Amino acid sequence: MHPVLSARTSEPTIASLRDISGEGTGGALARYWTFYWAVAAAQLTRWLPRRPSRVLDISGGRSAAQAAAARHTVLEVIDPARGDGRRTPDARPVPDGPVADVPVPDGAPRAEGGTIPIIGDTGSLTFLAGGSVDAVIAENRVLSRHLATEATVAEIARVLRPGGRVLLCVDSLTLGMALLAERNYWAHLSDVPSAEVVLIPWPDGRITRSFSSHQLRELLGDAGLEVEWIRPRTVLSPSTVEHVLAESPRALSRLVRTELTATEPDESLGVHLLASARRK
Repeated sequence: MHPVLSARTSEPTIASLRDISGEGTGGALARYWTFYWAVAAAQLTRWLPRRPSRVLDISGGRSAAQAAAARHTVLEVIDPARGDGRRTPDARPVPDGPVADVPVPDGAPRAEGGTIPIIGDTGSLTFLAGGSVDAVIAENRVLSRHLATEATVAEIARVLRPGGRVLLCVDSLTLGMALLAERNYWAHLSDVPSAEVVLIPWPDGRITRSFSSHQLRELLGDAGLEVEWIRPRTVLSPSTVEHVLAESPRALSRLVRTELTATEPDESLGVHLLASARRK
């Protein structure tokens, strides 16, 4: 078992991860979350298209601004129904009916990139025509929060142009099993190996969906997407990162490089899985 998920060792337990949803920035694991988001930013930088492109972002996080800074035109879908209201006042409602092209407002020319916030349902992309974007970013565990993930992934595949790519992050089955164990849901835990869909109840009442690497490959393949790779978001455990950064705060960049250069990491490690896939 990955050390961070052990409830009977000196490693942090699930309960001690201040916000395992990925929004954590402080608390007992503040250094780890600094590392986590530095890794996420570096992974996105490596993945983004090299040429200025039209990118759809349904993540509800920080990836849209990073993609725009890399000179891409980013359609950022803001979904108030899922608590994503930080930029709603600046966003425009989606147009009626599917469109091939969302107009770029004054001040955000395509060549230099920019972010276009749009109010809409991140699980249903019917306001976009098929093959209308070059890339889709589904970071920040957004697909684990869409329980009918198959429908959302099918929409992602539809709006991608042939050869277009998607980057996505989901909760791992390792995390899901650890959460069940932490809450003593032993009957549910015993059903996990044979379950096709693994739904995880959280202490605050939320329900999310966890995936093994096999389930994730099958999900993407069934939507007509070709998996390029699947890996844990981070291989280094929180305790390791906390220890190293406590001893040497300047070691952050070295830790990030170590994470990025890990060869063939075990897909069963880590709390989140990261995947890249291409439309055939």
